[in-house]
Amino acid sequence: MEWVTMVDVAIPQIARELKLTQGQVQATVGLLDGGATVPFVARYRKEATASLDEVAITSIRDRLSQLRELGNRREAILASLEERGLLTEQLREAVLSAESMAVLEDIYLPYRPKRRTRATIAREKGLEPLALYLWEQENFDVNLVAVEYVNPESGVENVDDALGGARDIIAEWVSEDSTARGAMRKLFWSQGTFSSRVVSGKDAAAAKYRDYFEWEEPVADVPSHRVLAMLRGEREALLAIHIAPPVAQAMAILEGIFVKGETEAAQQVRLAVQDGYQRLLESSIETEIRKEARVRAEDTAIKVFADNLRELLLAPVLGQKNVLALDPGFRTGCKLVCLDRQGRLLYHDTVYPLLGGRGEEEAAKKLDQLCGQYHVEAIAVGNGTGGRETEAFLRGLGLGPGIPVVMVNESGASVYSASEVARTEFPNEDITVRGAVSIGRRLMDPLAELVKIDPKAIGVGQYQHDVDQKALKERLDDVVGSCVNNVGVELNTASGELLSYVSGLGPRLAKAIVEHRNSYGPFASRESLKKVPRLGPKAFEQAAGFLRIRDGTHPLDASAVHPESYGVVEAIAKDLGHPLDQLVGDASISRQIDPHRYVSDKVGLPTLKDIIEELARPGRDPRQEFEPFYFAEGVNKIQDLAAGMKLPGVVTNVTGFGAFVDVGVHQDGLVHISQLADRFVRNPSDIVKVQQRVWVTVLEVDLERKRISLSMKG
Repeated sequence: MEWVTMVDVAIPQIARELKLTQGQVQATVGLLDGGATVPFVARYRKEATASLDEVAITSIRDRLSQLRELGNRREAILASLEERGLLTEQLREAVLSAESMAVLEDIYLPYRPKRRTRATIAREKGLEPLALYLWEQENFDVNLVAVEYVNPESGVENVDDALGGARDIIAEWVSEDSTARGAMRKLFWSQGTFSSRVVSGKDAAAAKYRDYFEWEEPVADVPSHRVLAMLRGEREALLAIHIAPPVAQAMAILEGIFVKGETEAAQQVRLAVQDGYQRLLESSIETEIRKEARVRAEDTAIKVFADNLRELLLAPVLGQKNVLALDPGFRTGCKLVCLDRQGRLLYHDTVYPLLGGRGEEEAAKKLDQLCGQYHVEAIAVGNGTGGRETEAFLRGLGLGPGIPVVMVNESGASVYSASEVARTEFPNEDITVRGAVSIGRRLMDPLAELVKIDPKAIGVGQYQHDVDQKALKERLDDVVGSCVNNVGVELNTASGELLSYVSGLGPRLAKAIVEHRNSYGPFASRESLKKVPRLGPKAFEQAAGFLRIRDGTHPLDASAVHPESYGVVEAIAKDLGHPLDQLVGDASISRQIDPHRYVSDKVGLPTLKDIIEELARPGRDPRQEFEPFYFAEGVNKIQDLAAGMKLPGVVTNVTGFGAFVDVGVHQDGLVHISQLADRFVRNPSDIVKVQQRVWVTVLEVDLERKRISLSMKG
């Protein structure tokens, strides 16, 4: 099937499945196939898609990819059937009309080249005619007919051998029948049980899977985290997993399909059906359901990770401030760095405030001096070992309310400090300095700093190592790209890593932009981007609207207005009698604009409304304003906790079974899903988000296993 034909077929199907119009889907597919990115289409092509958002556009893209994969498989099957002389017009029609991979494979299964089976051996013995005769289930003497197929030379010694071989053939027909497979698939999902047992003799080794030693649950109800946990236990040869519905229900359905009466032949078919299910069909469908359950669980886990990552990347920003950052430590001291408002490293040193005595005195003197020398506006403290103690020390210095002391989640900072990116940025500094810089920059702009780290190292996932790594990377890249383009990127200060996520760029063009900037100085305008080698018209179209240039030669270069719309804005300014630079940023003027006057073939009402909103607040950062957060004083380590305490905390991770909360003791506590609210909670993300500030009650503290149970009830 040609791509054009496949797309023509896919568009109505996608529109039906996603409850969109065919025009929306067709326009979106055309733009994506033409090289447009999801953020670009969502922001700057609203007229074409009737204002579809990123979620809908991504769903169209992903579903189209699945249907193209189905199309490729369909073509391969048709080629195989034709090559072997098996392709009939009826079979071709069935293959072309299959709407899912499972249905397509069911159709192909009887024709698939297969290894030598019991049915194959029976056919070699000449027993297929007997199987066909029995299959009709007429009223005749089965033994009398079967005796005609007894042939010791071919290995059929007696009537029982003949009937057994015929039943082997029928059993294979049953197991390959598309109607039967479809019915069993439905039964497994509706009535199947997902069961787990500990492998004999592995009780001690499997201690961490104790909950699943004797576990049963309807397969349709097993949550993602339990599926992935049990499958991991199976991979480690510690658990044995089985998925199946009640045998009696399966047999009743299959006998209803294949058994036609109570004749002797029907009884032979009944025996073959039982054998076909128990020996072939049950395990085949179980493999399918197991795979589908795993895929569904992985999809959920990936979605959880993606949602958490989005919240983390879009966390409130301190903004451009002079920051002093400390990476705490006891014996080795606290690595200290001073950063300017652009995040550049100005100074670094090591102080020892946690050793007491002279070390504490010298640290206090040094910090007071540095705060004045570098006009420090905020202090960032890593939340690792010694973090709370360092925070308490800093608060005791009396630096004043104008210099907030903020705990910063340092997950992944060590990964960054040892990375090629960090070595390129700071070739002459060791990893401790790089780590402290990362902590300070995270406070200033979490998004700009976290894009330098593999998202899997940030610590907001659920079973991320158990899911399809390619699918995980694609989804997380989508999230990072969405966040970067939603916020916008300052062209003249952004790192290559941040620029690489801008729509239409990627690592190579991002590197070329940085090299051009280093060689020729800051970009004066978006238009000057076209001078970057290998950055062509398509890349410029995709990227320009998401790049910002403060104090550039064109007033709109600092906004999200795309250069392709500059002409209409200039016309608006002229009609209103205001200079363009006066129009940008003055909400009172932008409110006077009637968008309907400027609708044209090139610019529609949705884009004009976006332009007016952008003119009122050009380059607006969608992230919330930063507010300092403080943990409870005197609660610095897990030993300080006691049941009944009510504490402020920050959500660090949301999973399918609850949320982890940092209460300032170097060990996150778990709020189980049953403790998230005073009502039933199906999905923890309906209640909490990563970075959300909450109040929790300590339920239990297990010092030996370093586990903290928390509650948000009440």
